[in-house]
Amino acid sequence: MSKLNQESVKSSAKTVETAISQVLEQLNLSRDQVDVEIISEGSRGIFGLGAEDAQVLVTPKVPPTEAGGDASASDSAVETATEIVEEPEISATKETAADSDLIAPDLQERAREILQEILARMSITADVSARTGTDLVDPGERPPLTLDITGADLGLLIGRKGETLRALQFVMRQILSKEAGRWVPVVVDVESYLVRRRKNLQQLADKMADRVVFSGRKVALEPMPAQERRIVHIQLRNHQHVYTNSVGEGERRKVVILPR
Repeated sequence: MSKLNQESVKSSAKTVETAISQVLEQLNLSRDQVDVEIISEGSRGIFGLGAEDAQVLVTPKVPPTEAGGDASASDSAVETATEIVEEPEISATKETAADSDLIAPDLQERAREILQEILARMSITADVSARTGTDLVDPGERPPLTLDITGADLGLLIGRKGETLRALQFVMRQILSKEAGRWVPVVVDVESYLVRRRKNLQQLADKMADRVVFSGRKVALEPMPAQERRIVHIQLRNHQHVYTNSVGEGERRKVVILPR
């Protein structure tokens, strides 16, 4: 990961989403606070040969210090960039001002129909509802198009640590962004799994922060994907007595909470 100037940051990783997540975690910014230009989507190669990393150029819409950056952001900035297998990103090349528009009802309905058809082809019986959700974003962030899947025995759709769910979300982003001609922020949730996971991580962050304050010693959380680490970072970014950092490589990367 490298800075091309005072604002733009170039990052590379196995997937576009991982490269973007690395910069967002470093700068402590949300996706709607940056412009993303995809330089290369990378290639997996054949049998591991000829694989190339994806490359992106991320430019904050406002300086990081004005967007809420703090000690945790500055500490993350000196971390070594690592690669985590995350959900790939859509192939739109750059976000524009049009992305700030609310998700139109017809697009919501179209998204619901597409996901319903995908589930039917998977022989999964479930209901899909579409909404503009705010329960999976932080205050001030642009609400995404949220697709809620409900039904019985849907654990298969979540997968190990949400891997299947992220893959399904990737497919929906690709399809909708291609049809709309622009990047469409889409979140796919199953039986409120993401909502519950988000609340659990926030509660865990607060609990572990209290432990650090009481003991005066750092605490390391379990390894987790970049999106989940970022929830912890944001939850504690304004804490008076602790700050956060991410350490480790690959799937073992985790958040560490330290006393100030």
